[in-house]
Amino acid sequence: MKKTISTILGLAALSLVTLTTSCSSDNNDDNKGGDSAFVVTRDNLKGEIGSGEVILESGTYKLTGKLIVKNGAKLTIKAGVIIEATKLGANQFEAVRYIAVAQGGKIDVQGTPTSPVVMTSEEKIPAAWGGLVLCGKAPINKNIGSTATAEVSDLAYGGTDANDNSGSIKYLRIEYPGYSYSTEKEFNGLSFFGVGKATVVDYVQVYESSDDGFEWFGGTVNASHLVVSNKHAEKVGDDLFDWTEGWSGTGENFYGIRTNAGNRGIEADNNSNNHLAAPISFPTIKNLTLIGAGVNDTSKESQAFKLRVGTKGKFDNVVIKGWKTGFDVEHNETIGYAGTDLLATNVKFEDVDVKSVGKTTAGGEADVTKVFTENADATGAGNGSGVPTWTAGWTTGL
Repeated sequence: MKKTISTILGLAALSLVTLTTSCSSDNNDDNKGGDSAFVVTRDNLKGEIGSGEVILESGTYKLTGKLIVKNGAKLTIKAGVIIEATKLGANQFEAVRYIAVAQGGKIDVQGTPTSPVVMTSEEKIPAAWGGLVLCGKAPINKNIGSTATAEVSDLAYGGTDANDNSGSIKYLRIEYPGYSYSTEKEFNGLSFFGVGKATVVDYVQVYESSDDGFEWFGGTVNASHLVVSNKHAEKVGDDLFDWTEGWSGTGENFYGIRTNAGNRGIEADNNSNNHLAAPISFPTIKNLTLIGAGVNDTSKESQAFKLRVGTKGKFDNVVIKGWKTGFDVEHNETIGYAGTDLLATNVKFEDVDVKSVGKTTAGGEADVTKVFTENADATGAGNGSGVPTWTAGWTTGL
């Protein structure tokens, strides 16, 4: 049931009347209606949406803590809405601002090319807030056939429903995420924990994240038109795209650019404890551009692709530019897939020092040149190493 928003106004002689209003007003009154107990407060958005549908209509909402969409509930965010995380004091771990959708919950982001939804922060630096977390019921290989607990949000994820649906996200920009609890526990821009393929993810940018832009922890979700960009030198990002725990979805039109000394374009794993754990990570991605920092890159992990611990993957129409290494393939299981279930076709290299390197589990060198085929006419995400035209209007900083 949709959540309407009411404002209770005092009238004469103790009488009250409830008026249905729009969230587009600029007042700071609590807004409450429908059959949900959740109260939307424009300057204090946080808490748990336990049932019904909550709609954020327009304008800016201040995110002052975690916002959780629980099983059976739905959060709808209309075009043009801005959700701005307020500044967090040092070491206030319990008050970290982030948005998470639990198993059985849904999010519906209704941005448009000219009016995207923006999730940002008051403090315009990487790691200012957590980001967006989705937890679904699709298979993972961490706890096969059962659930695990997300490293951020502490919500359950995983299961047996490959067709699980966590909602729809279209034309969303996530700015300055990546809050870090510790070196082992950090938010990404958008994290997919066991998310199913009935979920829609299309036209999403992660901008200035201090950790990975997008990361998949198992699941079957598909995604298209993804952008990651990071420019800050002081708080560099991690990887542009990252997956582990058996992600087997598809991707189309991915564009990532790094101008600082962050880590890899893609970091791809299966399962570090069991390289053959099923389901094995096996995404299929086409139309991909990964831009490194080139001469400005001082990172020891300047790799367009880091493929390891048993991941598979098919990639087609790929442009990589400005990396020390194109394809770095590690561990015997991963190397064994090279040229068959681990293969990048139609690859264009620009300003890449070494096209491929391989290292066995024991640390020896391995020839992995068959992991790619070349094509000087590859267009990547649509414009070679240039900015794709489909990013116009709704992205920033490109």
